[in-house]
Amino acid sequence: MAQTNINIRMDEDLKKEAESLFSELGLNMTTAVNIFVRQSLRQGGIPFEITTQTDPFYNPSNLKRLKQSIQQMEQGKIVAQTMNDLEHMADE
Repeated sequence: MAQTNINIRMDEDLKKEAESLFSELGLNMTTAVNIFVRQSLRQGGIPFEITTQTDPFYNPSNLKRLKQSIQQMEQGKIVAQTMNDLEHMADE
């Protein structure tokens, strides 16, 4: 099969992060891009959902609670909550 080169532009930090991730997966950038293109062709479109929606777990309220818990842990305070407490927090 004949090979060809493509050139793409992306943010330098984004490229470094991607290369690091792909390296952890045992891939290089070329292989990762080829996997993406092959999956796109197999599925007849982008192989994942493209949306403006964000994961609700990362809402401001949850992030605030997470930061508070991390601060308490770093201060040596024991953070103990029951499952009922956690479920109640999720419902807020």
